[in-house]
Amino acid sequence: MSGQLHKQGVTLEWIRGQLSGFGDLEDKIMAVPSGEVSLLYIKSVTDGQTISRNVVAPFYEMGDPAAYYSYIADYPGSEEVTEGTRALDLLLSGYACIGQAGRLCFFDALKAEVSGVKETITESISQGPSDALGESLAVNLNLIRRRYQSSSLKMEFTIIGNVSKTKVAILYDESRVNHNVLAELKEKLDSLKLDVLQAAGELEKYISSDKLRIFPKTIVTERPDRVVFNLAEGKVAVMLDTTGYAIVLPSIFNDFFTAMDDKIHLPFVGRFLKLLRILGVAMTLWLPALYIAFTSYNPEIVRVQIALLIGGSRATVPYPSFVEVILMMIMMEFLTEASLRLPRAIGPTATTVGGLILGQAATAAGLIGNIMIILVSVVAISNFLIPLNMMSFSIRVLKYFFVVAAAVLGLVGVVICLVGFTMYLCSQRSFGQPYFKLFFLDTLGTTLRKKSGGE
Repeated sequence: MSGQLHKQGVTLEWIRGQLSGFGDLEDKIMAVPSGEVSLLYIKSVTDGQTISRNVVAPFYEMGDPAAYYSYIADYPGSEEVTEGTRALDLLLSGYACIGQAGRLCFFDALKAEVSGVKETITESISQGPSDALGESLAVNLNLIRRRYQSSSLKMEFTIIGNVSKTKVAILYDESRVNHNVLAELKEKLDSLKLDVLQAAGELEKYISSDKLRIFPKTIVTERPDRVVFNLAEGKVAVMLDTTGYAIVLPSIFNDFFTAMDDKIHLPFVGRFLKLLRILGVAMTLWLPALYIAFTSYNPEIVRVQIALLIGGSRATVPYPSFVEVILMMIMMEFLTEASLRLPRAIGPTATTVGGLILGQAATAAGLIGNIMIILVSVVAISNFLIPLNMMSFSIRVLKYFFVVAAAVLGLVGVVICLVGFTMYLCSQRSFGQPYFKLFFLDTLGTTLRKKSGGE
């Protein structure tokens, strides 16, 4: 917070200066022939009907600013304040400020959005808050403000779309944000020439600098607690009206494997769960490719018993292992897409029954080996360990590159593809930030800095 906090004699001008950059700040002057009063409040956390009914209407009915101020000061829940920190805390927590003749009184007008707030669907959590962002920008800003009551949280608004006129809010903590990232984002938003903008994922595609990227470089989330956590980390959030998702940037590779449960569990447990997700990604990428390599090119690497087991399961399969893997992977993609597109009442049942029947019939007919069924099931389950769908979809596509490389060059192709994959990640940037910065490197760097500072 800039400036000195007033212990006494806090003024409206000082409050306005502290709240500069608040796009949802309402600053009005209510005047009658006998005088005027000032009214300040933050729209996203205050109830407009309460303000209109209990603050604005009584002023014009009474017509006397001094008597009106006494009425507000005596109202249950109101509080006269002379200290700067207290004044800002009340405004950020849903109070309206009424100023008259140098005196300030704060009126409780908190708006708590309860009805209309739904539970999360795409990002489930075992502990913690379960509310999700909605399609109303005002409701979403209320959910964020209630969790992040800081005067350094700024909101800026803009309009995108010549036809849709979509209202877009940019949220950031002024004391923590990287201003280079913020400037780059504003430049990209100002340069957009669109007719219709309806979804956060659509905007994410336009603001990305790399149009041919494989991995997402911004997080699209429906969780307000994830947005608040990232704002506290110095990141920027972009929220759209009419959509229940927010964009968080910049985002690195490690962020997509972090679930909000990790912040609630014990540190060791959280790290272990994240390690499981990374292991699941490795299995999703490598298992089909390694199956092809060990079956068709390099069977001498595995134990003899395993090689004989694989050979026995494929004794009746009439085509190469590459065709077997591709066939089963595409069949699994069909089932996954069907589970997403079918109505929720029948989707899980239809895909589960379909998968069981197809798998059993294929193995009984000798078209697919038993080990291949196990492998595809493990790959499908491992892919669902990723908390954010955007990265999960990218991994689903990327595993086909490894399969093709294994089919052409065997184990050498898998190694080449892995090296190329790592080099690609190391070369990427998300709004200027290294994309492949790993979480344990941050911890190591912090430890080294502390030791060097102590010495």
